[in-house]
Amino acid sequence: MTTELPHTTAKRVPFWQRKAILILLAILAALAVFGTTTQTWIHVAIAQGEVAQTDLDIPGNKAAVAVSALAMVALAGAVATSIAGKVARIVTSCIVFLSAAGIVAVVLGIVLDPAAAAMTEVGTATGIEGQPSDATATIFPVLAIVAAVVLGLATLLVLWFGRNWKVRSKYDAAKQESASESDGPIDEIDHWDQLSRGEDPTA
Repeated sequence: MTTELPHTTAKRVPFWQRKAILILLAILAALAVFGTTTQTWIHVAIAQGEVAQTDLDIPGNKAAVAVSALAMVALAGAVATSIAGKVARIVTSCIVFLSAAGIVAVVLGIVLDPAAAAMTEVGTATGIEGQPSDATATIFPVLAIVAAVVLGLATLLVLWFGRNWKVRSKYDAAKQESASESDGPIDEIDHWDQLSRGEDPTA
């Protein structure tokens, strides 16, 4: 005797369309951008003058303060998106996407012209504005761009596939719990619980 498995018509959602996967990807991408800002973005070889100066390593949080701020905004927006309703999700996703675009724009400017980005820090270190320097960008700004692109793509997927996500509230959970309770036999404790809620257990 063989037992047939119950047939189900429910469609399995691909992993790259799932809410948890996309939100987690956005959060990790925002954290990755922020993480790169703690590393050296620009290495500066300062021209030797009358006073010897050592080479200067500038981290991302000093070379581009805006990137750190935008990464934190994106992180907060991604977390908010995970619990937001349909309309709020669109708003928070747009904020995250704009943050990702801003990160790419700022970092590209540093990669294309690291000397200009390092000018302030070089002046602070040497005490001379416009001190000649040979500045080169490290790999970390490039990694920040890659992470920001992933963040932007994840946000676009959230906007697109999020239209079909179901939003569950505490009221839905309460209704489901109430329904499950009504299906089973009611004992004396259930009677007291219903009375405390103002319900008539004999109805």
